[in-house]
Amino acid sequence: NCCCCCFFSNLCLCVCDKKKCYTTRYITQTLPKAKVKKLKFNKVTFINVLCLMSHIGYPFPTAPPVDPFARIKVSDCGITKGCIRYGKPGCDAETCDYFLSFRRIGTDVEFEMSADTDGWVAVGFSSDKKMGGDDVMGCVHDDNGRVRIHHFYNVGQWAKEIKRNPARDEEGIFENNRVTCRFKRPLHVTREETLVDLHLSWYYLFAWGPAIQGSITRHDIDSPPVSDRMISIYKYEDIFMPATAYQTFSSPFCLLLIVALTFYLLMGTP
Repeated sequence: NCCCCCFFSNLCLCVCDKKKCYTTRYITQTLPKAKVKKLKFNKVTFINVLCLMSHIGYPFPTAPPVDPFARIKVSDCGITKGCIRYGKPGCDAETCDYFLSFRRIGTDVEFEMSADTDGWVAVGFSSDKKMGGDDVMGCVHDDNGRVRIHHFYNVGQWAKEIKRNPARDEEGIFENNRVTCRFKRPLHVTREETLVDLHLSWYYLFAWGPAIQGSITRHDIDSPPVSDRMISIYKYEDIFMPATAYQTFSSPFCLLLIVALTFYLLMGTP
């Protein structure tokens, strides 16, 4: 005996012998002697069928599993990929204020970025270490919880979004108040104003900040870090850049101040 709930004239959901669920086509082809009772579809009938299926333990269909975001492996830095870390000494992709990695895969370059922010994280490719006229790739966390890859071009101090987006195989995650993403873009492109050729060396600009409804706003710090030299996509290094809080004793001014203070103490007061 089969109880069927028909959604359309040729689409019915049937429960037979209170054990299995079939379509009407399967029943007529394989169970010709089955007694099929068709129920006219309505809201009440639909709910009753769902309750019956639940009662007999029929597994409801579930959404296909989503591949989890593969964690960034910092153990590969300087070996199979280049990395730039900005933050506390010894930090990694999950603890640095900002983290970037890159590696060549065939004719593409794969980038990984992460920053301590709930908005956006970006890398810019510059010819002069200054913001303005730069090709920028950014990962933006929107109001729906998704992290999307965007292409920007710095017009002075303003990042203008560019419709032509070279990113592909993009993925991202927002977790533990961090925006993290991974994407590929071609190594060689036809040179144009808003898109640079990555086989050339560039100064890298690093920035991150808040976003409002999926749109980026001003970066978190007034003077975002910049690589001190041009970076080649063909050279894998593990570069650490201390955040401002950890630069105290390495800046020339502070070193000069320490030397002057030491000399004063050694000489004594008059």
